[in-house]
Amino acid sequence: MEERKGKFGYWLRNSISARMIVVGFLLVVLLIPLEFVKSLIYERSSRQVEVVREINNKWGNEVIISGPILKIPYKTIEKTEHFNSDTKKYETRTETITNIAYIFPDDLNVEADVNTLERNRAIYKSVVFTADMNVSGTFPKIDLSEKDIPLSDILWEKATVVIQTTNIKGIRSNMEVQLNDSALALNPKFTKDYLNTIQSQVIPEFETKAKQAMPFSFTIKVNGSERLQFIPIGKESKVSMTSNWHSPSFNGNFLPIEDSKTITKEGFNADWEVYQINRQFEQVFYNTLPNLTHFAFGADLIIPVDEYQKSERTAKYGFLVIGLTFLVFLMIQIGSKIYIHPFQYVLIGLALVLFYTLLISISEHSSFLKAYLISASAVMLLITVYSKIVFKEMKFPILIAFSLSSLYGFIYVIIQLENYALLVGSVGLFVILAIIMFASRKLDWK
Repeated sequence: MEERKGKFGYWLRNSISARMIVVGFLLVVLLIPLEFVKSLIYERSSRQVEVVREINNKWGNEVIISGPILKIPYKTIEKTEHFNSDTKKYETRTETITNIAYIFPDDLNVEADVNTLERNRAIYKSVVFTADMNVSGTFPKIDLSEKDIPLSDILWEKATVVIQTTNIKGIRSNMEVQLNDSALALNPKFTKDYLNTIQSQVIPEFETKAKQAMPFSFTIKVNGSERLQFIPIGKESKVSMTSNWHSPSFNGNFLPIEDSKTITKEGFNADWEVYQINRQFEQVFYNTLPNLTHFAFGADLIIPVDEYQKSERTAKYGFLVIGLTFLVFLMIQIGSKIYIHPFQYVLIGLALVLFYTLLISISEHSSFLKAYLISASAVMLLITVYSKIVFKEMKFPILIAFSLSSLYGFIYVIIQLENYALLVGSVGLFVILAIIMFASRKLDWK
């Protein structure tokens, strides 16, 4: 039995194949704690999303504004034939039905001043905003002749103005619309649609006002988060947005006019111009008002850099880091005839896995760059000092320190890239493979 143990120990210490098998097995085993680290990153990222959602719900969610819109009831007469079983004759019945015409403005001008604030809960951050908006424009002269609706069938005394938004809870001002010389108070109206409706009182003397173009204006102050968007319901819609947020992401169906867009560290300015010809809906709808949110445009106002996403991308290279580090140690072991115990490989591998827990924990309290530098430096120092103890000289620990610093630097460059990450990563791996092939050319593999 002792003879067998002695043979196995001799084979393990002197066979290159045995060392490679053991190192490969340890590499696979270390994938288990690496997966635990990835699960931890996912858990912390999910917790961040949950906390940000809670903050945004209390302050106010995304804001989409559509309006103002004229809501004009009109009556139609429907005639139906009914068979009278008593008289054995068909009788004509008439019924008056009330329908609705929704009329969009000819001109819509929006000036939005958006002030952003950072809200913290423990270590998590969210960006919220307060938008002060001035809206003005002109409604056209009322003409429903395209539907053969005579003026006498319009219920002028029931006409109102409606505004739609996704975020009634966030409104922080009394709302009223100035239509010609009338100030119309606005109140919420129950609806099950995605856009909530705010409706005015009936428009006084509307029949007289409707004989010519009608200017309107209103102001609104609203709290929101994540994004601010507008639906271009005017024949000519112009939106100007000014904010102190330094990294907006313009979104939606329409982008700002390129010459009008300026982004600095102090904030941004952007202007949009959208015409009826640019979008696929008409200026008048009958009976139902469709959901036009997919025509909305505006800006996302969010923290652009997610430290958890960067940590997750870094952890995906964990297998590469551990594998290449083990390969360096194995090549040194083969070339120098110094025996490295499998348990020492395990300790080195655990130190490399610990890098990712350090990275995520430090990045929650500092910038990702600082967290990366501190974590990489700590792990490199630990492994370098440990290598000095194992190899009893400095040239090999210096080689290992250089290899680790190059590897961590290479991975940091990759995760900062977006469009060229795959290209740079592929070229980098090709160079690493070429270096390993060149370095191993004189090793005695027997």
